[in-house]
Amino acid sequence: MTQYQHVTDDKSVYRDGTIKLHGPEGFEGMRKAGRLAAEILDEMTTLVQPGVTTAELDTRVREMMLDGGAVPATLGYRGYTHSCCTSINHVVCHGIPADKRLKDGDIVNIDVTPLLDGWHGDTSRMYFAGEPPLKAKKLVEVTYQCLMIGIAEARPGARLGDIGAAIQKYAERNRYGVVREFCGHGLGRLFHDAPEVVHAARAGTGPELKAGMFMTIEPMINLGRPHVKLLNDGWTAVTRDKSLSAQFEHSIGITEDGAEIFTASPKGLDQPPY
Repeated sequence: MTQYQHVTDDKSVYRDGTIKLHGPEGFEGMRKAGRLAAEILDEMTTLVQPGVTTAELDTRVREMMLDGGAVPATLGYRGYTHSCCTSINHVVCHGIPADKRLKDGDIVNIDVTPLLDGWHGDTSRMYFAGEPPLKAKKLVEVTYQCLMIGIAEARPGARLGDIGAAIQKYAERNRYGVVREFCGHGLGRLFHDAPEVVHAARAGTGPELKAGMFMTIEPMINLGRPHVKLLNDGWTAVTRDKSLSAQFEHSIGITEDGAEIFTASPKGLDQPPY
């Protein structure tokens, strides 16, 4: 049986399997963290281009977080030593920034999570380095639509499975694979919390959505089959068939009549081309 917990939005919150329900203080904290995260990704639209290294992008992400009064939630998380994840082409998620230079035609996901005043603003977007192939552009477009279709299902009284079912239906209608090994998650004071938000599911199943829930929706969609494998570095996940993969992510809060997107771009730069 699903357990919910009304929290007072103080800092004494633990991962205990309950789904947290937040009040106005939590929504305000997430708005601030989410806006900073979105502003950082807005900045990336001018930086992602052929010849730039992902390490350079990581440095700018870290600078902007510190300048904004936040710290990178990923820095030191389970031994991770960078301020963002940069996933290129067939990398599904958790790509590690390095001295590798982006090439013309690359697609790249940048995933950031500033921790601001105790709140996590978790979001990612796709970017084009130069001019990618049409098939890559279509994959990115459909993946963004998957995200927004999933968010449209997020409202009080719906079931968590409704989100995944809507995403899966749209992706598979376009003959793409939906990654199962990674999912969205609850967040707030905690980086990762209950519930798990899967992106392929059966409608009408899973916990009931209630006002005050915070979560990420972050579908990973493959041009080929859905299967992934983890590289020896323990972080980087890639498609098994080496097909392209794309991902978008927003942090949202369930309101009385729908969902509030905490990480929407202030400049309207939510999907490429920018």
